[in-house]
Amino acid sequence: MPLILYSDSSPNGFKITIALEELGLPYTLKHVQIDRGEHRQADFLKLNPHGRIPVLVDPESDITLFESAAILLYLAEKSARLLPDPPSERWAAITWLQFHAASMGPILGQRVHFELFAQQPCPEAIARYRRLSEELFSTLDQRLADRPWLAGSSYSIADIATFGWTHIARVIDFDFSQYRHLSAWHERVSQRPAVQRGIRLPAPATGP
Repeated sequence: MPLILYSDSSPNGFKITIALEELGLPYTLKHVQIDRGEHRQADFLKLNPHGRIPVLVDPESDITLFESAAILLYLAEKSARLLPDPPSERWAAITWLQFHAASMGPILGQRVHFELFAQQPCPEAIARYRRLSEELFSTLDQRLADRPWLAGSSYSIADIATFGWTHIARVIDFDFSQYRHLSAWHERVSQRPAVQRGIRLPAPATGP
């Protein structure tokens, strides 16, 4: 039975469509249109009571998951791919996956809110999240200075998760071009056919 993915065109959603395309796992995509409030409807809240995408349902194992990092780990375990060996690289992938979940997503998400969507400008918040986003870009740039992928020699779920946000950063003109190792990594990831398919599902991202 195919997996079922509930998603929208967002960084968190693109992480999972990219992973599914990379793995070639059969899945059905259900578009949850956040701008229409579909993530707040009762049927969706039964899947994720917090009302956020993505949600993955595996009918074969009767497992329902939300939170993109958890879904990526599940897909990697299910397929035995995208989590590299040796153990040092496996744990590096998990570490950078957690860095994306604990730091990159929250920081860039808040920057998006305060710069693009807040009804009243808040210069202090804008300055704070610009500074924090530059710090995380610098951290990623340093990590990629002497290795092609975040885990080391192998492409992994850590790269997919991080690219979900760098892709959106490019779409909305959060410039990280001064970080040459991060920029080169971003271009490597963006050239992968599965990535090019994944960022068009369920629809390409647009600016505000």
